Amino acid sequence: MTSQFNHRVMVIEDKLKITLTVSFITLALFFLSLSINSFAASNTGDHLDKQTLVSKLREGGYNIYFRHEATDWSQSDNVKQIDDWLSCDGTKIRQLSDAGRNSAIATGASIKSLKIPIGRIMASPYCRTMETARLFRLGAVEATREVINLRVAEFFGGRATIISSAQELLAKKPSSGKNNIIVAHGNVARNATPVYPDEGEAVVFKPDTKGGFTLVGRLTAEEWVMLAETAGQ
Repeated sequence: MTSQFNHRVMVIEDKLKITLTVSFITLALFFLSLSINSFAASNTGDHLDKQTLVSKLREGGYNIYFRHEATDWSQSDNVKQIDDWLSCDGTKIRQLSDAGRNSAIATGASIKSLKIPIGRIMASPYCRTMETARLFRLGAVEATREVINLRVAEFFGGRATIISSAQELLAKKPSSGKNNIIVAHGNVARNATPVYPDEGEAVVFKPDTKGGFTLVGRLTAEEWVMLAETAGQ
């Protein structure tokens, strides 16, 4: 009898432990969800309308994050070792399409036409991001691994390292009266910011005084051209 009683007690204790463990995990996931939502909320401000956004950009003080322009999706990235991503060979790494190249030129011309002052221009060292930034024709382009594609994050300390470095870069204030341009990848934006931009889309962030940044607006490649045409009328 004693043996059976002890066995039943052990079974009840085991079930209780499992219940408590599941409850703890559920509670932990709940608070993690709150934390993620809190981050997104703290970095998402009121979006400015397009015209107001342009006016604000003319004053400087913003970081403009571009996802590289349209690419040729018949190609794919084949990274086997460090620096493979530097290749501009479409059989090895996905490259811009002709439409993407034309769009980059048009976007850069629109930014210039809108008289938006640009300071630093930084880009992930991938060929498609560097080419996008250069085709803007707005100034010298600096390659930076701070916003390199998360698919190769293993070469740079892991995903968390790249996400953190991207957030730090977006939180840095441009020089007075200027805006910085950062050209990178969709997966970096999706994980380091509250948004996931399309190819060629610009997402505008305002650095705050607390080491963070706030989303203030978004502009597609087509909207840049439209705004420049409207301003010229």
